[in-house]
Amino acid sequence: MDPADLALRNETYRRFVAAGRAPSAAEVGAALGRSVADVLDGWRRLHDAHALVLDAARASIRMANPFSAVPTAYRVEAAGRWWYANCAWDAFGICAALHVDGRIETSCADCGEPLSVAVRDQRPDDADLLFHCLVPARYWWDDIVFT
Repeated sequence: MDPADLALRNETYRRFVAAGRAPSAAEVGAALGRSVADVLDGWRRLHDAHALVLDAARASIRMANPFSAVPTAYRVEAAGRWWYANCAWDAFGICAALHVDGRIETSCADCGEPLSVAVRDQRPDDADLLFHCLVPARYWWDDIVFT
């Protein structure tokens, strides 16, 4: 990743955390003194490098892992606001990325029962929980949104 794309990625993530939502290409471009077209070209390179995920039109952020730009079944309360995670794994990643404790709300994929998990000092309050991913890791990026 070249320094310009690294700066673009860092500014995109910084703005995502500051605003609690995915930034637009215009917002990131204004912050970096770059055009919208330049930001979109950079985001497409970052998407191709699996450094973030664009929507199907490749025009806006869909995932800035662990953060989701769209509502999901994985809500995380951390750093004074609610976030959406892309999956259970990313729900823990939000607390880790923000370096804070938090609370994850979701439901059991097996029985549908609501789940609330507190994360304190980088650990879940229930050590008996099990994370299961249906897609083997080597295939995650074949369709990362499905994964």
